[in-house]
Amino acid sequence: MSQVSNVRPDYQKLNTEARNARTTEIDKLSTLDMVKLMAEENRVVEDAVAAEAEHIARAIDLIAAALESGGHLVYVGAGTSGRLGVLDASECPPTFGVDYRLVRGIIAGGEDAMFRASEGAEDNFERGAADLVADGVCAGDVVVGLSASGGAPYVLGALTKASELGAIPVGVTCNPASRMHPLCHVTIAPVVGAEVITGSSRLKAGTAQKLVLNMLSTGAMIKTGKVMGNLMINVRPTNQKLRLRCIRIICELTGCDAQTAEQAIDAYGDIRTAVQKIQG
Repeated sequence: MSQVSNVRPDYQKLNTEARNARTTEIDKLSTLDMVKLMAEENRVVEDAVAAEAEHIARAIDLIAAALESGGHLVYVGAGTSGRLGVLDASECPPTFGVDYRLVRGIIAGGEDAMFRASEGAEDNFERGAADLVADGVCAGDVVVGLSASGGAPYVLGALTKASELGAIPVGVTCNPASRMHPLCHVTIAPVVGAEVITGSSRLKAGTAQKLVLNMLSTGAMIKTGKVMGNLMINVRPTNQKLRLRCIRIICELTGCDAQTAEQAIDAYGDIRTAVQKIQG
């Protein structure tokens, strides 16, 4: 894996910046036809992600092995990509009952960038490296860099630093020949084609990245025993909705009635213990 300059070349032709010939007159369509056209364009996303199955599987295995060895999964991105990483990370604790630091997201521009765009932050190569260090990333972690173009200097800086720290760099982009590729052990690059609105990578590219992140975190949690069958065995009863889900899961696993399951989850606080106690 090689070093990458923090200068983004203007001449690079990116899939994510190409103009979509099918949507050049989308502003003249009726609302219904506009929606139908956008829906047709979105259909390519699923196939593009499916075509990357082998790379996604390799990344899941790397992440699962890291988590089982005491490492962490850290997403790093800018703009939409960064927000998607933070979103996926924030949903792991309630879904899988893991510590909030096990899977976490770093976004260019910091927390404020989640709610107010900080476009200039993505151009800072050195800041990407510094934020990774400040977050405590170390050897044995997996760092997933997220960049629709594959060329955001902030993300490239983070991936470069990840290797220096002994962490495992993984890339998620929609440009297969991107500058991210030589920095990563595995690069996941679903090619979704030109966006409906030229350059707006929050659309098809954003959807593709969300699907990939769903697979990475869910796959890693399955591989590390956080799921039994297709049931969220580690979910915690932290609100009424999740408490009812715990009760249903206990009933499903033990065959007991809802009252017994309710008493068990209230007494023991987690599904695994409740199931063990009911089953004796």
